[in-house]
Amino acid sequence: MKLTSRSVSLIPLVATVSAAVLGASLIVTATANAATTLGAAAAQSGRYFGTAVAANKLGDSTYTGILNREFDMVTAENEMKMDATEPNQNQFSYGNADRIVNQARNQGKRVRGHALAWHSQQPGWMQNMSGTALRNAMLNHVTQVATYYRGKIYAWDVVNEAFADGSGGGRRDSNLQRTGNDWIEAAFRAARAADPGAKLCYNDYNTDDWSHAKTQAVYRMVQDFKSRGVPIDCVGLQSHFNSNSPVPSNYQTTLQNFANLGVDVQITELDIEGSGSTQAQNYQRVTQACLAVARCTGITVWGIRDTDSWRASGTPLLFDGSGAKKAAYNSVLDALNAGGPGPTTTTTTTTTSNGPGPGGCTASVSLNQWNGGFVATVKVTAGSSALRGWSVATTLSNGTVTGSWSANRSGTSGAITWSNVDYNANVPAGQSTEFGFQGNGSGAGLNPACTAS
Repeated sequence: MKLTSRSVSLIPLVATVSAAVLGASLIVTATANAATTLGAAAAQSGRYFGTAVAANKLGDSTYTGILNREFDMVTAENEMKMDATEPNQNQFSYGNADRIVNQARNQGKRVRGHALAWHSQQPGWMQNMSGTALRNAMLNHVTQVATYYRGKIYAWDVVNEAFADGSGGGRRDSNLQRTGNDWIEAAFRAARAADPGAKLCYNDYNTDDWSHAKTQAVYRMVQDFKSRGVPIDCVGLQSHFNSNSPVPSNYQTTLQNFANLGVDVQITELDIEGSGSTQAQNYQRVTQACLAVARCTGITVWGIRDTDSWRASGTPLLFDGSGAKKAAYNSVLDALNAGGPGPTTTTTTTTTSNGPGPGGCTASVSLNQWNGGFVATVKVTAGSSALRGWSVATTLSNGTVTGSWSANRSGTSGAITWSNVDYNANVPAGQSTEFGFQGNGSGAGLNPACTAS
């Protein structure tokens, strides 16, 4: 989302929010050991609480004082977008982005990268390109920027706002889309190659209501990517709310359904227009929804003070123009201190080989378990020789598989054998591939055992 000179149509969402949804009471009793800042309070459940930062405001002592005190994740508002980082083709400029990244890291904060590929805020030279030339330029941009910041970025918004508004639920018509429907996939693969350690996210707005066609379209894309092994780790919901686009009653459902695909969910650009107790209640509902979803790993508000917001007239943030805490701040802090199930991961590893000769493989599982469900991600690693096929045996004693990706399976409970699909059968020596599944109940005791075939 651009801070200035951009008008976004926030589609009215007809769902209304009752006090019974996502927590009925605004009053939360803090414990004696309650955290006193947003970042510290979020960290109690393993989450982060971040904000968007503008480089030209880092000289404002009130601004930086709040930033340094309250937040533990930072997103550059505009300084890491395409027009800022590559103003001329193959001439990259990182000065203002580096100011934000360095300031954050010097304060012990992590950084979300925003954004590598977007139809908007493209430099002029790119706006005039099309076809293969544009595709190659986009991939080069993704590669160069992600490589430059390798090791410094927690998560990248790899592709931003690629789906159209309205009832159709299709892709947005843009110069990037016209290079071919696989452009998003290509961008994610390039980002993974450039920075294997960063989480890779798809980010969009008006995807908060589960019944909305745009939300469903993004969900289907993520589901497809997971099924084919396209590297996607997270989905970002911008969550810009106002009276015409309120917090939907099914917001938590949306977060959970994306999480059930085996990706993290991040609220990336939160702002809620309004004031007083109504605004405070809406902020509380969003915060509680994230806390209720184990794979909702953090919240970022899009700016610090109301006067810093791209929607300043709507007073949508947690601090007023003077930097004073608003009622909305207190409601968020209390909700964070009240806590919820953290995005904790239980990891178990079982190693097997195929005998003394080449061709062995190992399997390990990362298990994300919450009350009533789980997501398991299994890594298959080739031994001293490349794999031409593999299978993994697991035991699911107290759960049932409801969905899976990147593997064939023999059943839904008990002893289950998983085997490669066409695109991940061949694994070079020492390299890995992954598959995953989600289910109801408990995923404990999977004990994966790999066999090369």
